[in-house]
Amino acid sequence: MNISEFIPQEITKEIENTSFTWQTPSNIALVKYWGKTNPQIPKNASISFTLNNCHTITTVDFQKKSKSELDATSYTQIDFDLFFEGKKKEEFKPKIAEFFKRVQAYCPYIFDYKMTINSENSFPHSSGIASSASGLSAIAMCLMSLEKQLNPALENEFINKKASFLARLGSGSASRSIEGPLVVWGKNSSVEDSSDLFGVKFNKKVAAIFNNYQDAILLVDKGEKQVSSTVGHNLMNNHAYAKVRFEDANKNLENMAMILQNGDVKAFVSLVESEALTLHAMMMTSHPYFILMKPNTLKIIDKIWQYRVENESNICFTLDAGANVHVLYPENEKESVNAFIAKELAVFCQNNQYILDNVGLGAKQL
Repeated sequence: MNISEFIPQEITKEIENTSFTWQTPSNIALVKYWGKTNPQIPKNASISFTLNNCHTITTVDFQKKSKSELDATSYTQIDFDLFFEGKKKEEFKPKIAEFFKRVQAYCPYIFDYKMTINSENSFPHSSGIASSASGLSAIAMCLMSLEKQLNPALENEFINKKASFLARLGSGSASRSIEGPLVVWGKNSSVEDSSDLFGVKFNKKVAAIFNNYQDAILLVDKGEKQVSSTVGHNLMNNHAYAKVRFEDANKNLENMAMILQNGDVKAFVSLVESEALTLHAMMMTSHPYFILMKPNTLKIIDKIWQYRVENESNICFTLDAGANVHVLYPENEKESVNAFIAKELAVFCQNNQYILDNVGLGAKQL
């Protein structure tokens, strides 16, 4: 694919001041990506459930700069303020500034505006619930809303594709937070039109058992991770097991594509848990090595395994790059599993906190 299609060829309207608000979800990968090359190209393909309740709401106000302001900066300065949950967050600005730098060739109009970004999460930031995915996809959607006003001829399919492309340049997993309920990012032969450059909806007919799948996120540790995902990805560059891992992950995605279609929930459980543990095995065998799981993470996993055997359940777990546990289960087990979580798993969560979530459909404008 030629990425030049994402560079605006003409601007047909003048917009002085405007504002957009988008709610974009986090997502939980079933087959993980861990390791990438610049600019944000995955070493293997991944597939995720889009979430519904874990989301970021972001408003971007655009105010066009005066000609004197533009002349003073030689059209090279991207000007923005950032507020997170009502407070100015200077420490978050470098990541967003780097994102704007990466997307400037595809969104040259951002030089023309002073931007004020207000953002808030429905879940704790930096605790392994892919806050960068929902946060950066929200900004990408706001940029595309501005581009749509500047060029009303843009179609929704192109807007979603470009938004995913832009979001990826800020956070790889953000490419999977534009649409839902299942999104693939990374080129894989089992998924038509899949790409390393943006996420695509899984376009096969999915078995009924996977409709409205449940995800309870157990907040084992709400603090900031000791090792960031960016650092973890980079450690895959010289990892002894990297090549085999990338090959296995792509094969696992092919298998997951079949499982989602044929409804083999037992195979789903096995593959999802294996992927989660492999992700953390890569962390523990990196140089330097690190562990993001906590003792209570392992206690929860043990309880889930015990419950699954005793109740002939299809409950399973997965993990992102953090200590928190995502408990996945079909909707027909919702009542019993939710009771199990409240009675036996909540005690292992920080302040007994967890989030009951389910599969969602992606970004929506507010």
